[in-house]
Amino acid sequence: MAAWRTRLRWLSAVLGGLALLVAAAVAWGWWQLRGSLPPLDGERTVAGLTAPVKIERDAASVPTLTGATRRDVARATGYLHAQDRFFQMDLLRRRGAGELSELFGTVAVDLDKSARLHGFRRTATQVVASAGSAERAVLTAYTEGVNAGLAALGNVPWEYLVLRTAPQPWREEDSVLCIYAMWFDLQDSRGSFELNRDALRVTLGSATMDFLAPRGNSWDAALDGSTFAPAPPPALRFEAPAADPAAGFAALEPAGKEVVGSNAFALSGAHTATGAALVANDMHLNLGVPHVWYRAVFQWTDATAPRRVVGVTLPGLPFMVVGSNGHVAWGFTDAYVDTSDVITIATEITANSFYKTPDGWKEIEERKEEIRVKGEKPVPFTARWTRWGPVIDGPKDGHGLVLRWSAHDAEATNLHFLDMETALTTAEGLAVAHHASFPNENIIIGDTAGDIAWTILGRVPRRVGYDGRVPVSWGYGDRRWDGYLKPEEIPVITNPAEGALWTANNRAVGGEAYAKLGDSGYDDGARGGQIRDDLRALLASGRKAVPADLLAIQLDDRALFLDRWQKFLLAVLDDQAVAQNPSRAALRDAVRTWSGRADTGSVAYRVVRSFRLHVAERTFAPFAEQAQREYPAFSWHGFRYEDALWLLVHARPAKLLTPAQPSWAALLLAAADDVTADVAKTGGSLAHFTWGARNTLAMQHPFGRFLPAAVARLLDMPAVQLPGDSDMPRVLGPRFGQSERLVVSPGHEAEGIFEMPGGQSGHPLSPYYRAGHEAWVQGAATPLLPGPAQHTLTLKPQ
Repeated sequence: MAAWRTRLRWLSAVLGGLALLVAAAVAWGWWQLRGSLPPLDGERTVAGLTAPVKIERDAASVPTLTGATRRDVARATGYLHAQDRFFQMDLLRRRGAGELSELFGTVAVDLDKSARLHGFRRTATQVVASAGSAERAVLTAYTEGVNAGLAALGNVPWEYLVLRTAPQPWREEDSVLCIYAMWFDLQDSRGSFELNRDALRVTLGSATMDFLAPRGNSWDAALDGSTFAPAPPPALRFEAPAADPAAGFAALEPAGKEVVGSNAFALSGAHTATGAALVANDMHLNLGVPHVWYRAVFQWTDATAPRRVVGVTLPGLPFMVVGSNGHVAWGFTDAYVDTSDVITIATEITANSFYKTPDGWKEIEERKEEIRVKGEKPVPFTARWTRWGPVIDGPKDGHGLVLRWSAHDAEATNLHFLDMETALTTAEGLAVAHHASFPNENIIIGDTAGDIAWTILGRVPRRVGYDGRVPVSWGYGDRRWDGYLKPEEIPVITNPAEGALWTANNRAVGGEAYAKLGDSGYDDGARGGQIRDDLRALLASGRKAVPADLLAIQLDDRALFLDRWQKFLLAVLDDQAVAQNPSRAALRDAVRTWSGRADTGSVAYRVVRSFRLHVAERTFAPFAEQAQREYPAFSWHGFRYEDALWLLVHARPAKLLTPAQPSWAALLLAAADDVTADVAKTGGSLAHFTWGARNTLAMQHPFGRFLPAAVARLLDMPAVQLPGDSDMPRVLGPRFGQSERLVVSPGHEAEGIFEMPGGQSGHPLSPYYRAGHEAWVQGAATPLLPGPAQHTLTLKPQ
């Protein structure tokens, strides 16, 4: 017994010691993490300031930065961005440059290769060198502020403790690389949209391309009211055996179309309570932690007057991206104008190292680099470039493909948008938009006088000899880009008669203006049309609009796009169909509960949505099968295919029916049965097949995807069910959607509304890591301007 007692005492001592060690390790880790929390109060010295900058944070940690000059405010902005969001900035610059492997190892090498192909670190250096003196001064101040803020932390940002690496200093060109990361997010860097269209043309003819990938459709909501005549079905017949897609599609509920874009709309002053314009903007982007935007208020005095700008910044950049300066307010949506072309090149066959140009044969340039990989040897990489851009396919057997993309030109990216912060009128804002350049955007502008305007920001190529819809050769000189459109050539719409403007990534204009801008994948007009009609209903009411009215439009989750599909599915599930398969009765009962909204508890919405997508997959399977012989990566999902699909399932031409089905009626019933299979795949009953169960927020930190679930929950936003979908104003998905909601009347910012997912801080131990997130989830109106100061930090000259 004595021996057992000794062993128990020894075991207790060991366990107690281990517990102390674990507790000490946890305490040490906690202390290390807390060391990277930024100071919120007190004073700090920062070299380069001309005068003190006061940083006041409200209850959500939204800062108001008050300085003597714009450069001082830029320096303080860099300081804050570094202390709150440096890791996010680092990921952006590395994405733009193709340098993520230095942090994450071999898992990021392929992504880095795809970025290195474009050589943006080289181009970013050219952009910085060409910046004007005032812009360069702001950029320099911001860069020095970033490095000062990083150095002033008590410990490196916590993510670098996890990665066991040190953060690298910020350079001026890194800010430009953050813009290039947005080029990757917002535009097609591989030419895939053009190659998809061309695959249809080559294998099934131009008529098929015009039918499935039309220039416009019946849902168009162009600002100028323009429309395109619908293309007729092509004269084809699918007779060859086609694979029955049932097994693959029934096993996985289709994801649907995800459009990188936004909503922006405005009312002129004649229709608002303030008499000034009223501007709304919600930009649709990937939802992650830390969140993409960082709220701020800038205040300084220049030679003209005191200045105040409120809105959102992008950590890594010194200027306000979207917001109001008290005179002018503005918002963005992705423009989807055509800024890239796939060029076919002829090469000499022996080595494929020379290509044909109008000036004779030229040698393909080889740009050799090394990709540094954490924990591994560097990976050699060679990008092959022509005078027009990088080679994206081949060359092989005398042929290759090259991507001509405006992003490759240094002049297509600049920092001129800084001038929007001091624009006084809509006219001045338009001038800024036409000289500024980054990934092309629709911009909606409104001012205190009540004027509103729409135009395109960013360089637009001037094509000669072709329209850019499919690849062509530039080898003979008859087809080319002749520089870029001049500012006066860019379409503008100012103060339309009805007093409203809207853009939702849909085609904005037709005719000559459309021919200038081109098409790189405009969205269906359903979302834009719903916003337009909401605005028109508001105007028809005769009420003077206030910010809450436009927020209500941003939160509109009515499923108008799918209304007709709900009625159509009920017609498909007739008594005969139910008699053939009794399981269809429950599906029909669910569809009859249609509320007309994408609300979280709706089974009907999810069923109807899934049915439409399955119908599309089955209907277009034979088209895709043919096109994939030409282009294995072919996908029709980015086309505006709704009119073609609706026509086919109603006209039911036998020649265009997939050979895998005996009739169109059979195809439609198979699609309905696919939905039943979707339900079975979830492991639950039809009653649990709600839209919210599918549309559950998965807003994660990059580390949340590989850390244990208990730890990931501390980093990620709560997994809540969300209303809304992609074909309505309230665009929300698990990992994508409204990245903010802004409504403001310039000069009346105190009445403005702002909502944003996530929080200001990128540190999970900060009380501001999730501050404001719940209001975004609920769509609860919160003020644009910060509340009373809760913390004050003063940065003083050194």
